[in-house]
Amino acid sequence: MKYSYTLSVGLAGLAQLASAHYFFDVLVVDGVASKSYEYVRANSRDKKYMPTKYINTFDNLTPDDTDFRCNLGATSNGNTVGTAEVAAGSELAMVLGVGATMQHPGPAQVYLSKAPGSVADYDGSGDWFKIHQETTCTDGDLTSTAWCTWDKDRVTFTIPADTPDGEYLVRSEHIGLHGAHNGEAEFFYSCAQIKVTGGGSGTPGPVVSIPGVYKQDDAAINFSIYGTKDYTLTPGPAVWGGGSNSSSSSGSTGGSQSSSSSASASPTTSATPKVSAVPTSTASVAPTKPTGFPGAGKGSKASCKSAKFRKM
Repeated sequence: MKYSYTLSVGLAGLAQLASAHYFFDVLVVDGVASKSYEYVRANSRDKKYMPTKYINTFDNLTPDDTDFRCNLGATSNGNTVGTAEVAAGSELAMVLGVGATMQHPGPAQVYLSKAPGSVADYDGSGDWFKIHQETTCTDGDLTSTAWCTWDKDRVTFTIPADTPDGEYLVRSEHIGLHGAHNGEAEFFYSCAQIKVTGGGSGTPGPVVSIPGVYKQDDAAINFSIYGTKDYTLTPGPAVWGGGSNSSSSSGSTGGSQSSSSSASASPTTSATPKVSAVPTSTASVAPTKPTGFPGAGKGSKASCKSAKFRKM
């Protein structure tokens, strides 16, 4: 009993610390959760939870580098994990490791990229398209609870029914904007491997390249969350929900439009709410402790050490 109590307290502490920095390691398909890194490619960072930034970087990785596709060292390690079979129209989720929740303010998005053959051998160098976007759910506090992602442990999304059959990388991403006013937006992301079956004949788009989906001076990732209650920008391209849309996009867009549900029949926009109304999966995910985890989290020098939390 003493051991069990100590272990549970330790895991609870890790979860609290991990909420400052985090990583995705579990794929949920129709409510069934995988094991940690069963289908998600693991990165090779000494501290797996560290974000990618344009300046004051960790591990010298920036959004302009090839490894921005799936995270440091993960782009080429597809043969170390499996590929989950997914029916088009299914609900999926990418879940954070060690029981963490997203306690940085900012949007989340999900991208797909079709492999020319086996996804295990695919490096993500082809086209990417967005199938899900979450920004703000209320006009409240942009430093915390206004964001639809706030305090969630996962990003939940639907594979559009029109998605062509084949093997894909699915890339889940959360952008922390707490340091964006100083050019230090933080990107947290991972790729899972899926095989889509029972799909349609849609033409996904607009398509982008990764790297290239964002530019260092994009307004959407240099936005100050301080002193305002509205985020009207969209990081990356519009959401594809099905149908034909083969245009290409150079990256982030601005304006008052926000992406709607990835389950919609075609890409649409909506002012309120600024997120797809996705149900939350009830699948239980046991926390796991990754290599190099100690030292992360609130109060740690490793956590957001270069972001300046002053109101602008």
